[in-house]
Amino acid sequence: MRLAKFLATAGVASRRGAEELVRSGRVSVAGDTIVDPARNVGPSDAVAVDGEIVAEAPRRAVYAVNKPAGVVSTARDPQGRPTVVSLVPSALRLYPVGRLDIDTTGLILLTNDGELAHQLTHPRYEVPKTYRVVLARPPVRDRELTALRQGVTLEDGPTAPARVRRISADTIELEIHEGRKRQVKRMCEEVGHPVRRLERVAFGPLALGDLAPGAHRALTRSEIRALASAGRAAGPEAD
Repeated sequence: MRLAKFLATAGVASRRGAEELVRSGRVSVAGDTIVDPARNVGPSDAVAVDGEIVAEAPRRAVYAVNKPAGVVSTARDPQGRPTVVSLVPSALRLYPVGRLDIDTTGLILLTNDGELAHQLTHPRYEVPKTYRVVLARPPVRDRELTALRQGVTLEDGPTAPARVRRISADTIELEIHEGRKRQVKRMCEEVGHPVRRLERVAFGPLALGDLAPGAHRALTRSEIRALASAGRAAGPEAD
């Protein structure tokens, strides 16, 4: 197993965070500092971070959180703003799966399983995320919906086709599987309807449901299995 994947599976950090830990020289294997995240390690290898041996992976935990506006999607914030991690009291080291803008509300996942987080957020796996979007300049007409379904061209290139349905004159439900920065807002602006309110209502097979703003709940084993399957289904496994 590659070193970065080992650290992520052990709950040390997300896959990307684990790669950064290794490259910064904070990880050793059998006493030797390693800076290559792709270095293979086995069950008998003593892996340490900042001199502390990485213990056996803790139990996998995944929480659904209904993120309110004004809460940042990080584990810590240097500006002292409330974080999504602070909404879930836990002795485990949790971190968010992907991000939502500070003014975006709705479903975000917290986990200690870096490999699961990687499977759910890496672009090659194409795990869908669904948003309820309240738009300015109503009504939203068929031609704008068609443009979103076909994909629109942004400054960083064309988007993949989205699934869209109109809920009311100023509200749509939009499903995408890419994860570009501010993508939903930029797509809607491109078709002439700036976003007034944005809420994520589903992540892969998991729906927000009636979870109250600021509330959280631990996912069931079957829900975690469904998420893991969604992450594996669209892309090949990697070491």
